[in-house]
Amino acid sequence: MQEQPTAAQVETAVEAFRMLSDATRLRLMWLLAQREYDVNSLAESLGVARPSVSQHLAKLRLAGLVQVRREGRRALYRARDSHVRGLIAEALFHADHEVSGIPRHDT
Repeated sequence: MQEQPTAAQVETAVEAFRMLSDATRLRLMWLLAQREYDVNSLAESLGVARPSVSQHLAKLRLAGLVQVRREGRRALYRARDSHVRGLIAEALFHADHEVSGIPRHDT
């Protein structure tokens, strides 16, 4: 049997879920799980104002879900690692089953 998570692990997971409970941030994370984007490209892809995207990215960075890389004057954002990318994919796969009625894999 697997040990229970520590209080710090639970709090970190709760914060990640809190950040992903916003539709714009979840849509941002879906894009960032695919590849790197700059703020302008993200704003254009989502049809959201650039300042709003910047604010969401700052929150996602503080929560440890997004990393940034500088390329000259441009900041390029991406989902932090494979765990985060997997979390986003699984959440949206779950949603797809709920919305489309696709049978569950483990029922």
